[in-house]
Amino acid sequence: MVSNLATGTGHRNHCPTCLWSKHVDMSAGDRHSSCQGKMEPISVWVKSNAEWALVHRCTSCGTLKSNRIAGDDNEFALMSLAARAMAMPPFPLDR
Repeated sequence: MVSNLATGTGHRNHCPTCLWSKHVDMSAGDRHSSCQGKMEPISVWVKSNAEWALVHRCTSCGTLKSNRIAGDDNEFALMSLAARAMAMPPFPLDR
């Protein structure tokens, strides 16, 4: 069971513990996707209003989607996603 009592949970589409989701939408909230694949959390991004959002990629069809984080999302999992790009840069750091 996932609570909808914390801030930002009214339209949550992901598990607050592992941050994974399910590909159920074509457009936000419509539940019209026939894919139904697992949506892997691959990153976070900071929106123009300084709010964080999760970026998910469908493991079945490759679709990318984003959804705002919620007040009870796992902080360690969010910070791990945020640090991933810094931990694995696409170029050598000793240049």
